[in-house]
Amino acid sequence: MRKDLTPAQTKALHDGLVIPAHPLALNADRKLDERRQRALTRYYIASGAGGVAVGVHSTQFEIRDPEHNLYEPVLRLAAEEVDRGKPDRPFLKIAGLCGPTEQALAEADAAIRLGYDAGLLSMGGLQGRTEEELLARTRAVAERIPVFGFYLQPSVGGRIFSYDFWRAFADIPGVVAIKMAPFNRYQTIDVVRAVCASERRDDIALYTGNDDNIVADLLTTYRFNVDGRTVEKSIVGGLLGHWAVWTRKAVELLEQIKAARELGQLIDREWLTRNVEVTDANAAFFDPAHGFAGCIPGIHEVLRRQGLLEGTWCLNPHETLSPGQAEEIDRVYRDYPHLNDDDFVREHIMEWYKE
Repeated sequence: MRKDLTPAQTKALHDGLVIPAHPLALNADRKLDERRQRALTRYYIASGAGGVAVGVHSTQFEIRDPEHNLYEPVLRLAAEEVDRGKPDRPFLKIAGLCGPTEQALAEADAAIRLGYDAGLLSMGGLQGRTEEELLARTRAVAERIPVFGFYLQPSVGGRIFSYDFWRAFADIPGVVAIKMAPFNRYQTIDVVRAVCASERRDDIALYTGNDDNIVADLLTTYRFNVDGRTVEKSIVGGLLGHWAVWTRKAVELLEQIKAARELGQLIDREWLTRNVEVTDANAAFFDPAHGFAGCIPGIHEVLRRQGLLEGTWCLNPHETLSPGQAEEIDRVYRDYPHLNDDDFVREHIMEWYKE
């Protein structure tokens, strides 16, 4: 029997949430730094986020490797902090689910045991599977836990899917949301159009993972002709590695966008400028100049500067900041001071480190 979202969680998901992709805190020996790992979760709760995604790309896929065996411990720490923090709002615990069907199901079962609400189902690393095989895998997982679909860009391990794939995907009972992160407008449209064509369109919330287009995604209403009638759908929130940093400002940004959408009027062109500012900052963090090689260390570097992490270490010792990346982070700090939440972190960080 599938665990379902509560009505309050479903409403919040469809209203739109900031969901950071949770990083992994390590010490200089590349071992789990439990104190800082807990502090990160507390930071996201205090920032006003509507959930956390744990065990995803930003948490480092290597947590699943036998020599580390960190998947369940890291999920458990986040779940404990959410339960302890008792947020005064619906707060979604989302577990990253990876691998072939057997592995994804085992991870779903672990997530359910640990009190997680949904699973972000990655299609990465399954290049040899047909679209129908991946749909069957999704159906199997969705029978156990609500599924957050995930369209991952090819440059970091994803693949291109057909419109027909997403059309069938949207029809799967138990799919509650889809994160679109192909970093490609054509492929994003495929997903939204497919969802609009499904009878389950109102059951599925759309979330941006397009770090190159966050603000514009959140401001766009998609409109399609479906069987002779007009159907509209919006991207309501974001599940983003980018929102693992400067999270308080991300929450403020989404609330401002919601207010702008509610006006139902022409969008101020200043929003297009803000879109470029956020994308420019993301380029410094995510390192597209080097094929995104420094994307996780880039997130770590911002958190290190704020005192939330001790260093930028990753489980893979070869995963480091790219040449010039630190200087790019310096630049976006200087050029867009209104985007960072350093003052908020400075004010509360000692609270998050308390035992």
